[in-house]
Amino acid sequence: MNTTLDRMALGEIAVLLPGASAIFRRYGMDFCCGGDVLLAEAVKEPGVALEQIVAELRALDQSAPRAYPEEPGALIDHILERYHETHRRELPELIRLAEKVERVHASHPDVPAGLAEALRTAAYELETHMMKEEAVLFPMMRLGTHTGIAHPIQRMRIEHDDHGERLREIERLYRNGVLPAEACGSWRALYAGVRKLADDLMQHIHLENNVLFPQFATELPALPICPGMVMPAKQID
Repeated sequence: MNTTLDRMALGEIAVLLPGASAIFRRYGMDFCCGGDVLLAEAVKEPGVALEQIVAELRALDQSAPRAYPEEPGALIDHILERYHETHRRELPELIRLAEKVERVHASHPDVPAGLAEALRTAAYELETHMMKEEAVLFPMMRLGTHTGIAHPIQRMRIEHDDHGERLREIERLYRNGVLPAEACGSWRALYAGVRKLADDLMQHIHLENNVLFPQFATELPALPICPGMVMPAKQID
């Protein structure tokens, strides 16, 4: 790559380098709502050496195929199938598991009390958001409409930030995914599912904010960084 990576934004790197988003997730770096932050600045929060991440990014195969199409219609289909349908399928089960864990282990000091309610709220907010995209924004994009589309896109970006705040609350309630040694199967399945939800939602928002939306509205005002999407760094072997 001709451009110095540390002077590139996280979202830009995630678009240009297949596999970069997995590296960012592993270090707990926000590449979706905080996609406009330069890599050199983004590494300061998790306290990771810039040289280490740059080396990992440069080791990626730049010719590797992307896991998603870039043409708007095909990308929308991918988002609907891979993320909208997945959220609708998996969130009810996560809520059920959270309710069970909170009920059965109510006396345990590490029980994620309040997680079921936070997941219910997230599911409602996400469903409302996805319905707006499916009913209004995505049909406009399929028609190739650019006039009047900036405001709906801006609204969806703001709601993405709201999802980030909700995810931050969920992350706090599930204690960064740290399980007690005696955790039962339901507890373990719940935490694995919450981690997958976080990873999926970050990639979902990244594809919309950094790949789909810029193809239709390029002169939107800058949006604030979404602190809620910064998930804790995974354990690195």
